[in-house]
Amino acid sequence: MRLGSSMKLYGIPNCSTVKKARDWLARHDIAVEFHDFKKHGISAELAQRWLQQAPWDTLINRKGTTWRGLPDEQKLALNGNAAAQPLMLDKPSVIKRPLLEQDGKLLHIGFDEAAYGKIFNL
Repeated sequence: MRLGSSMKLYGIPNCSTVKKARDWLARHDIAVEFHDFKKHGISAELAQRWLQQAPWDTLINRKGTTWRGLPDEQKLALNGNAAAQPLMLDKPSVIKRPLLEQDGKLLHIGFDEAAYGKIFNL
C-alpha cells in the first residue's frame, strides 16, 4: 500500500463524487487520510490556504443543493475570496469536492480519473 506524504482527501462520505475518488484510490492501493468536512468542519487557515491556491469560483460548488439553498442576496454578495471564506467555514458542504491535498498543496479539486492517474503516475 502506498501512502502519499501528508496526503489528504477532503469531502463528505455520502457525496457520489467523493465515493468515486475514494473507490479509485482504493482500487489503486493508494492510502490517503480522509477528512469529512461536514462532520469536522474546516479551519479558517485551511480555507485561506485553498483560496490562495485556487479561485473562489473554482472552490465553491454552485451546482449543489447547499448553494441552491442560499438566499439570492448571499449568492450575489459572493464576489471574491474575502466573501467566500466565511461561507466555506459556515457551510463546508458548499465547497466543491473532493479536494486532494499533499503537504498543504492542492493537487486536484473534484474527481477525474485521468487527472488522478497523472497525479499518481499510473
